[in-house]
Amino acid sequence: MLDNREAPGARPQGGHRTGLVHRVWRRAVDGLAAVGTLLIVVLMLLICADIVARNLLGSSLPLISELGALTLVVIVYLQLAATVRADRLPRTEILFALLQDARPRAAALLAACFDLAGTVLVGLIAWSTVRILEKDLASHEFIGVPGIATLPTWPFRALILVGVTVAAVEFLLRTLSALRAAASEERT
Repeated sequence: MLDNREAPGARPQGGHRTGLVHRVWRRAVDGLAAVGTLLIVVLMLLICADIVARNLLGSSLPLISELGALTLVVIVYLQLAATVRADRLPRTEILFALLQDARPRAAALLAACFDLAGTVLVGLIAWSTVRILEKDLASHEFIGVPGIATLPTWPFRALILVGVTVAAVEFLLRTLSALRAAASEERT
């Protein structure tokens, strides 16, 4: 398994500027994950409020099901880049661990292929999300029932686009890191 995390106090190669860019990127990824965590709390509060309303008033609060569905998707995409960076996406680790012990260069190339596939697939999701966001903005798409409660969908789509774009870039950075690892294994 490739480990892209820094040791405490370590400086990435390339000096201060690269270290600064790396720290800012890491904080941005962690910040998106933190926003996703806060949205989990918001979603739990919305669900609890809806349960109380159903029991006390006999009916659901407006927008809860639509808001919950969109919020759940936003949470997933905001936390995806941190999941990628932490190497927590599911894959067959048994084969990968054996390959890494026997042939580290082949393991690095396999990791690069996995991350490149992630870059392409998540990049395609980002590209399609741009079109959906454009459509939502142009048509003033909303959720809810007019006259009771409505919300525009574009802020949710924008957050999804940010999360999926950052995840695609994180996959690309991991691809480049794996290729560098494969190249350095070749020289040794």
